[in-house]
Amino acid sequence: MKVLIIGLGSIAKKHIQAMRRQIAAVEIYALRSGDSETASHYPGVLNLFSLNEVEFETIDFVLISNPTNTHFDTINECNRFKKPLFIEKPLFSEITYETEQLVKDVLHEETKTYVACNLRFLKALRKLKEIVQHKRINEVNVYCGSYLPDWRPNVDFRKIYSANREMGGGVHIDLIHELDYVYWFFGKPSGHRSFLKSSSSLEISAIDYANFIWEYPMFTTSIVLNYYRKDPKRTIEVVTTEGTYIADLLNNVISLNGAVIFRSNQTILDTYDDQMRYFIDHVIGSNENFNTIEEANTILKLCIQD
Repeated sequence: MKVLIIGLGSIAKKHIQAMRRQIAAVEIYALRSGDSETASHYPGVLNLFSLNEVEFETIDFVLISNPTNTHFDTINECNRFKKPLFIEKPLFSEITYETEQLVKDVLHEETKTYVACNLRFLKALRKLKEIVQHKRINEVNVYCGSYLPDWRPNVDFRKIYSANREMGGGVHIDLIHELDYVYWFFGKPSGHRSFLKSSSSLEISAIDYANFIWEYPMFTTSIVLNYYRKDPKRTIEVVTTEGTYIADLLNNVISLNGAVIFRSNQTILDTYDDQMRYFIDHVIGSNENFNTIEEANTILKLCIQD
C-alpha cells in the first residue's frame, strides 16, 4: 500500500505509527512545504516537494494533516485525483460559500472521504452509545478541560496552531471531538446555541472557553470545553430515568450511579490503530459512509455557526 501524507506534524506521526502497526507493507510519501535542503526527515518516509512529483495512479489514499486553515486548498487540489481522503479534524477553519461548494464538488466526484475523530473508537464511548440507545434520557452533560501548555512539553504553547485564531486554532474546533461524538450518539439537534470566549489567564488569541447547548426533542445537551484546566477532565454524563451514566474518557470507564459497570485497558493511542484499520477495511474496502466530509461539515457548522 502507498500513502501520501500532506502535513508531517505530530498528529501525522501518530497516524504513521498506526499504519505501520496495521499494514504489513506500506510505502509513505510526505509532501513538504520547504525544500530538500531545509526539510526534516522522518524515518522511512520519502519527502516530496510538489504534487507533480506524486504518481497518483499508484497512491492508495491521501492523509491530510496540515494546519486546518490550509485544508480547503489541499482538499481542493487532491479532489481531482479521486483518491480516498483521510482528513484530520477539524474539516475547515471556517464555513464559507467556497467551502460549501467544495463539499458538493467532493460528493459529485464520489471521492471517498473520512474525517478523523478517533474518539469514536474509544471502547467506553462505543459501549455507552450502545447502552443509552433505548433509554429515556433527561439530560446530557459533556465536559472536556485540559491545560494547553501541557499538550506539547518543551514547546512554546503560544506558537502552536491551537493557541492562534489566525491559524484556525481554538478550543471549540480543536476539541470538536466532543461535538462529533454527541452528534454520533444522538444525531443533529433540533436547536443549538453557543457561547465562545477568550479571556483566560493563558492570554491567547484563540477561543479558550466554549459552551454549547444542543436541544433534542426529549432532552438538552450541554458541552463545555476549555484549554486552561490543570487537572484534566473528560467526561460525558447521561441522566436517564434509571440513573446517571458517566463515561470517564481519560480512564475508559463507565459508571452507573457511582458503581463501575464497564472498564477497558484500551488507551487513546490504541484508538488510532482501530481508526486506521476501520478506514482501510471499511471506508476504502467496503465503501462504508462513516464521518464523511458531508457529515463533518454539518458538525462544523454546529460548532462555528450560532
